[in-house]
Amino acid sequence: MWYLFKVMSFILTLGTAHGAFRYKRSVNPEANMNIRQIISYWGYPDEEYNVVTEDGYILGLYRIPYGKTKIGKNSAQRLVVYLQHGLLTSASSWISNLPNNSLGFILADAGYDVWMGNSRGTTWSRKHMYLKTNSKEFWAFSFDEMAKYDLPASIDFIVKQTGQEEIFYVGHSQGTTIAFITFSTIPKIAERIKVFFALAPVFSIKYLRSPLIKIAYKWKSVIKFFSGNKAFLPNTAFKRLIGSKLCPLKIFRKTCRDFLFTLYGYDPKNLNMVRTSSIKLYFVTFWKANLNSAYFMFCVSFYDIALPIYYLSIY
Repeated sequence: MWYLFKVMSFILTLGTAHGAFRYKRSVNPEANMNIRQIISYWGYPDEEYNVVTEDGYILGLYRIPYGKTKIGKNSAQRLVVYLQHGLLTSASSWISNLPNNSLGFILADAGYDVWMGNSRGTTWSRKHMYLKTNSKEFWAFSFDEMAKYDLPASIDFIVKQTGQEEIFYVGHSQGTTIAFITFSTIPKIAERIKVFFALAPVFSIKYLRSPLIKIAYKWKSVIKFFSGNKAFLPNTAFKRLIGSKLCPLKIFRKTCRDFLFTLYGYDPKNLNMVRTSSIKLYFVTFWKANLNSAYFMFCVSFYDIALPIYYLSIY
């Protein structure tokens, strides 16, 4: 796959020199922006915080305290809503579309105090108090640590910062998975959630349509060979080149689209090809679920770690 991308990059350079590819969409200006820059670009107030977990990871936490509408600016006591991203994404997924189609902006304009978290390993949460990011030890974690340390630390910080004892929680995909774990195993955190909105909730991958993730567990040795014990699909300059320069070209749109479908499953109706240049891929640890009874378990692919078991019937 990487060899294919390198070939495509070479063709891009050659084709540009000869004027072979003229059907190119304009690149979204947000494609190379960080989260604060995207928020500011659309005229919203932005705040950034660093949250330190119990095991030393430093997480990037972002806030849109109010919106641009009259409701958003004049609300005295804004209700707090926390947004937690899904697999292969980050907090930027809540603001990647236009303001009228991005939940982060929509909630801010509706009068909410919006907070967006980032799980460890994403581009915005790659720091540690004493571990180096390129070390094997830094990447020795799974969904279990995200639920045990990341989510509690972020929610505790928000509660202390805003003074509100209860907040709304919106999770997408993996964001629901770690919430199920946290809220069922740490009662004091569950008590701080006013309403839990689970978008595309996940506790099993039995019916997953993604070809890549389906075979990831069986091919973990191959994946480990190419990615090592560190980040899988890291956000590199080469991938940014592919996303911003190559994928907008008409001749490569289908190839880029099909690559995304290998990750997420074939679903062309729900893919916004107009803004694919702003898509960024992040770290993922592969897991499988076991639903033979009323519990599920996760296993990290590259490390021999005891599998935690969570009983859903108690939540």
